[in-house]
Amino acid sequence: MGKPAQPRVLLGVGGGIAAYKAAEIVRRLQDRGFRVQATLTAAAQRFITPLTFAALTQDKVVTELFEPGAAQPDSASAIEHIEVPLRADAFLVAPATADLLAKLAHGLADDFLTTAHLAYQGPLLVAPAMNVNMWNHPATQANLAVLRGRGVHVIEPDEGAMACGMYGPGRLAEPDAIAAEVERVLEAGRGPRDLEGLSVLITAGPTREPVDPVRYISNRSSGRMGFALAAEALRRGARVRIVRGPVALEPPAGAEAVAVETAAEMRQAVLERLPSSDLIIMAAAVADYRPRQVADRKIKKSDAALAIELEPTQDILAELGRLKGDRVLVGFAAETNDLEAHGLDKLRRKGCDFLVANPVGDAAAGAGMDSEENQGLLLGAAGERIELPREGKAAMARRIFDGVAPALARRKAHV
Repeated sequence: MGKPAQPRVLLGVGGGIAAYKAAEIVRRLQDRGFRVQATLTAAAQRFITPLTFAALTQDKVVTELFEPGAAQPDSASAIEHIEVPLRADAFLVAPATADLLAKLAHGLADDFLTTAHLAYQGPLLVAPAMNVNMWNHPATQANLAVLRGRGVHVIEPDEGAMACGMYGPGRLAEPDAIAAEVERVLEAGRGPRDLEGLSVLITAGPTREPVDPVRYISNRSSGRMGFALAAEALRRGARVRIVRGPVALEPPAGAEAVAVETAAEMRQAVLERLPSSDLIIMAAAVADYRPRQVADRKIKKSDAALAIELEPTQDILAELGRLKGDRVLVGFAAETNDLEAHGLDKLRRKGCDFLVANPVGDAAAGAGMDSEENQGLLLGAAGERIELPREGKAAMARRIFDGVAPALARRKAHV
């Protein structure tokens, strides 16, 4: 059986200062497993070049209805405004300027983007971005009402400071939020719902172990992998709870999030939720050591060397391995060498059902902790061994659940 085709997103870029963020939207969509093709309006090209999108997407960027400079259109370019949208699974316009919203609402078609819009039959999403007064204008709001009535998905702009110096609604939504909405729209009504009725508990991010009131010991974990797993579990129908260390990310909408700081706090939060969980995924990078004594005042710098005595933190994963009962437990291991051997050893020692072994440091070459991408192996206690190729963490989360779901179903059937 061949590899399934990547879902395609046609990205229409409008001409506003937020156009530069469209490059980041491309990356966020790619992290989620989408193939992206871009089309830019003439105004958009005043802010960002087609070459940027060609390099990011590795696909042709369409900017004209007909090939510029041609005496007459050839057969391919003459129907490109039909062929390109036909290949797309979703059409996203971001940023959608006030002008573009008006054209889309009233069916005007004077360039490639707006002509392709009329030829497109799938889900259309618009992410508006404009000055607050333009956003609040009755004409803009009326155009949005027309589009919503037609079933267009409007990704509401954020509120904040703008390039023009004003403050209010009209800022382009964050690229990750836009990509997540595209994914949500495409996944609605399709894809596996194999976690319906199950409760999934996920840990994410680092812990911080205090040295004194202003210093702590921590690690490079960003929480992205744990949050990607949470988003995938939600998409598959689970009730999701995240116990998260100090991270700069917002948890996926629909997940219950509990913020903790130290390994001891994470342990307590996890154990409290263990009885009501069916699947536990320990994706957090929990500190292995903490200072034996924490200074109650800031340690002053001096010319003398400073020695801090460390003691092990409690091993949460091993404790869960002893207490899990008929629940499915997935652990993570970050390794700098001998990935599979160390992963299998940890799988056995900790009592996990599955373990995700990730290379870090030089072995990862830019993937893993504090990165948009990840790679590794999914190892199972029943002998499962699944390669996890280097890709965005959202795509890797799907592979992990695909690998874990059969064992979870078998366990559920025998309960």
